Amino acid sequence: MKKTLAIVSALLVIGSLAFAQTTKQPKIGVAIYKFDDTFMSYVRNAIQDNAKGKATIEMVDSQNAQPTQNDQVDSFLSKKMNAIAINPVDRTAAATIINKAKARNIPVVFFNREPLPEDMKKWDKVYYVGAKAEQSGTMQGEIAVDYWKKNPKADKNGDGVIQYIMLKGEPGHQDAELRTQYSIKAVTDAGIKVEKLAEDTAYWDRPKAVEKMKAFYAKFGDKIEMIFCNNDDMALGVIEALRQEGYFTGDKYIPVLGVDATAPALQALEQGTLLGTVLNDAKNQGKATFDLAYALAMGKNPATSGWKIDDGKYVWVPYQKVTKDNYKQFK
Repeated sequence: MKKTLAIVSALLVIGSLAFAQTTKQPKIGVAIYKFDDTFMSYVRNAIQDNAKGKATIEMVDSQNAQPTQNDQVDSFLSKKMNAIAINPVDRTAAATIINKAKARNIPVVFFNREPLPEDMKKWDKVYYVGAKAEQSGTMQGEIAVDYWKKNPKADKNGDGVIQYIMLKGEPGHQDAELRTQYSIKAVTDAGIKVEKLAEDTAYWDRPKAVEKMKAFYAKFGDKIEMIFCNNDDMALGVIEALRQEGYFTGDKYIPVLGVDATAPALQALEQGTLLGTVLNDAKNQGKATFDLAYALAMGKNPATSGWKIDDGKYVWVPYQKVTKDNYKQFK
């Protein structure tokens, strides 16, 4: 009898261990270029929400410093993460990350900041999740065109030319460069002439945008007819600076455009201070990033993640125009 009980107990222990092994959650390391970026805070929340009950996430703030992120990646690799997901500080640093991950055979999903095409080809276990920045630029430009055509008073000096200011995210970032290029291209493609009064970088940052806009206004004042910003945080900074000059009261108004459709931007749309923005779908970017990383961590083909993968490497999450006419559906 004792012998039988011992055998049964042993079998139960073995069964329990086998169950634990089959239900063990994979470990995924996630590095965000900086936590206090408004848009990226939504992406990381989406990653964590989708990981609940499925994977153990270790998420770190790279504090906008590539050396810090390199150390964090080294830590992920030494801990033998099952996969890593990286929002790079510097997209040109991806090659080093890929080489290190390949040496450890740990798959990589980059997101929101696209590595160079040649780096993406370095290994078959490297993927990217993001959105096509030219699409957001085009949509932003189309919102500007629609407003210009419907509001003759927007042409303050009556010359038929949009005198504009451009605030860029940061030099060399593909989203900043393409949004800048394609927003203005959409305007000129519609047959509207433009004159660039000034262009500068505010590094996606609201306080920096306030500072830049104050300088722009001191130089150009009411000559400014439209302001394009590569993201909502900068657009909100511009609005803050213009408020200090008495705008958005009575009929004193300059149209300001952003990208991302963050919650504060939707509030600005409701208040009538922001002309328009473009939804950069943080929830689905976060979900797609996790889904791909999870599939890879489980040793599965990422095609099983439920996302369409272009060129065997890329998941593209589409943008959407957001104006005062439709902003409520994005709340």
